[in-house]
Amino acid sequence: MRSKALAQANASLKDVPDLNLDESIADVTTLNPLDAAEAANIAPNPARRAMIDSQLRTSGVNAPFVLKRMGEVARELFVPAKSRNLAYVDRAIRLDDGNWLPAPLVQGKMLEEAAPRGDEKAIIVDAGSGYLAELFKPLVAELTVLSPEDAAGKGTKGKGADLLVIDGAVEEIPANLAKRLADGARIVTGVATNGVTRIAVGRKSGDSIALLPVFDIGIPQLAAFDKPKSWAF
Repeated sequence: MRSKALAQANASLKDVPDLNLDESIADVTTLNPLDAAEAANIAPNPARRAMIDSQLRTSGVNAPFVLKRMGEVARELFVPAKSRNLAYVDRAIRLDDGNWLPAPLVQGKMLEEAAPRGDEKAIIVDAGSGYLAELFKPLVAELTVLSPEDAAGKGTKGKGADLLVIDGAVEEIPANLAKRLADGARIVTGVATNGVTRIAVGRKSGDSIALLPVFDIGIPQLAAFDKPKSWAF
């Protein structure tokens, strides 16, 4: 009887999918220590796999390095605990501070367009989640993460950057932020024009920045980069 029970148990185990939970929890603990209860609620890798297959690949985001990073990083750690079950849905998620984590496709497309290189200095303007910066971290030589307010201010942190990525839609790139970029630096950002948002790419040339929209998609707007309002009489 005991041998029969063991055989049935082993047969049942064969039907259980390999969720690679150890790998998922390893990803988690390197970013933010969790207790056992929290770790048990972390979405296993199949949730990330579904995000890659149903959101990224179907929209033309297929660069291997993008799929690898977005399959490795536990996106659910970068949203409020109450929203972890929504971490992989195809929409932006509101953060506790009122900012937003853009939808996975936005950040996958930005990462693909940026095509970061291992010898580069990069600036990420982060809206508060830290997720996009985590995707970029092992892909560049030096990473500077700025809040929208710091990026729009008069500081010099990140000066000489080869790459600028803004994790949100902006009406303009402030001159003080542009000054931190090396000549020829690449730029990937969301842009907002008359209420329509797009991903745009460009370069800095001398004192000028030229941006070309490449992908229409909903992106949360960063108020710190809004153009000054003009008055009409």
